[in-house]
Order: sequence, then structure tokens, then C-alpha cells
Amino acid sequence: MQNATSADMGHRRGLGDAPAAWTGALRERAVGAAAIAFVALFVIENAVLAGAQAPAFGDPIEDVLAHYHNRGAVAIAVGLVAVYLPLLLVFVTGLHGLVGRRGVAGADWSRVAVVAGATFSAMFALVNVLQIALVLSAGGLNEPSPAFELAWQVHAAAFALALPALATTVIGVALAAHASRLTPPWQCVLGVVGGALLLTAGVGSLAIADGSALLFVGLLGFAAWLVWLLATGLRLVRARSS
Repeated sequence: MQNATSADMGHRRGLGDAPAAWTGALRERAVGAAAIAFVALFVIENAVLAGAQAPAFGDPIEDVLAHYHNRGAVAIAVGLVAVYLPLLLVFVTGLHGLVGRRGVAGADWSRVAVVAGATFSAMFALVNVLQIALVLSAGGLNEPSPAFELAWQVHAAAFALALPALATTVIGVALAAHASRLTPPWQCVLGVVGGALLLTAGVGSLAIADGSALLFVGLLGFAAWLVWLLATGLRLVRARSS
């Protein structure tokens, strides 16, 4: 009788564990899907801006005004940002949850990533608020006004100063995911190197806002972050697929 009861209790426990395992796998796939979607939308946004020949921060203000007369391209780019920033927040908060369920390892770094990701999202939202303002003001201008030039300079400064927040996010998620064994060692190295490049560029925020080529150091770090994010997203989506 006792053996039968024990077997029945073990069977019930097994049945109870199945929904929990399924829910855990579903969460991992949702976090992974958010990462993959972020990468896809970011690439599309930058393809749109490249096709519209978006100006660099050091370009003449007349070229900047000409670009912001192209309302359609900027509207598409800003719309994509409005989608992928929430996806970034879903990813960092979802990853924090996954790390927490695996134990204390990496929990501190995942908390840092959540705060830094929220900070970056707020600053990058400001970058794109200014893009909208530039488009709206450009419609009534035949030549740049002082207010238009100031908005462009603030836009450049906000973009440059957002890089350290992104660097902290990248390093935080890379270390947290590695500590909790969600990613292999090579991804941790890639994420930390990418974050270090972003941080290096962020130290020169004033120079970047003034058109310095130091921006390309940050872009290289951003490329490494996108590779890390895509690889991590694919790992999570495939988690426990069997």
C-alpha cells in the first residue's frame, strides 16, 4: 500500500512538473524572439536611413536640412524605433527573470542590465523625439535656422551620451547570461568586447557629437552586440525544442 501511494505521489509530481517545464521553455523562446526581432528591426531601420543618405554629425547643416525634408524615410525609421525599444526592455527584463530562476549566479549583472537598458531606452527615445522635431521644423524652412541647428546638435549629443548606457547594458547581459550558463564562453567575450568598444566611444561623446570618426569605434561595438543578441536569441528560441 505504501509503495503504491509513493508511486502515485511521484506520478502526480511528474505531471505537475510538466506544465512548469513547458512554461519555462515558452518564456525562454519569448525572450529569444524579442532579441531576434530587435536585431531585425534595427537592421531595417539602418537600411532605410542608409538608403535615404542620412547625414553624419559632422556634415554641413544644409545637408542635414535636406535630409529632414525626406519625411517618409524618417517616419519609417522613428516608427521602427518605437517598436524595437520596448522589445529591448522585454529582452533585458525577461533575461533577468531567466537568470533569477537559475539561481543567484549572474543576478547582480542582470539587474545592472535592466537599469542600464531602461536608461538607454529613455535616452534613445529622446534622440528620436528630436528627429521628429527636426522633420516637423524642416517642412517650413528653406535654409537652416538657429533653432533647427540647435535641435540637431542636441540630437547628436543625446545619441553620443546614450552609448555608455548601451555599453553597460551589453556588458551586463553578457556576463549575466554567461554566469547562468545560458550562453557559451565565446559569446561572453564577444559581448564584453562589444560593450568595451561602446564605452570607449562614449567617453568621447563630445567629439562624436561634433562629427569625430570615434563614432565608428562605437558602431563596431554595436555590431558585436547585434551578433551576440542574435546568437543568444537563437539559442533561447531553440531551448528545449525537443
